[in-house]
Amino acid sequence: MNAISSTQAWVNKVIVKYNICPFARREVDRGSIRYVDDNSTDVETVLDKLLEECRYLDEHPEVETTLLILSESCSDFEAFLDCVYLANHYLQMNRYEGVYQLAHFHPDYCFEGDPEEATSNYSNRSPLPTLHIIREVSMERAIEAHPDVDAIPERNIEFLNKKGTPFFADLLASCMLAK
Repeated sequence: MNAISSTQAWVNKVIVKYNICPFARREVDRGSIRYVDDNSTDVETVLDKLLEECRYLDEHPEVETTLLILSESCSDFEAFLDCVYLANHYLQMNRYEGVYQLAHFHPDYCFEGDPEEATSNYSNRSPLPTLHIIREVSMERAIEAHPDVDAIPERNIEFLNKKGTPFFADLLASCMLAK
């Protein structure tokens, strides 16, 4: 399995194809998404890599966003959530609060209060644990330009439930087979 190809397949076959994130297609078409496989096994190294990627984005304005794929760490969802918490704190400590924000995805993603088998969890399920580094200024512009940003989660839940868990489980599994 190649972490980057699996994640690219997921972005194309799930996120863009089914419009889970209405802002993703533009960046895929522009080729402005950076995919980075961080194969470290400890959270401290992940945090260092996160900071390195923020600096990369600082120096490369043509790159809109980075998907930092944690191919060898955080396979446990609870450990991943701890890492996300630390990553947000790390951004703040390094004066990146307000510059970048994190979205996060995981193969076992489960929204608080939802059962693990809820189809809605697939809006945040990815082939591998992933931290998505987003430029805040770009997100603000995209939100301002979208006709009804508040309807996105509702629309996604309705669509995911219509397609069903087996459909998305198979689709996610197919991304893991991507070469």
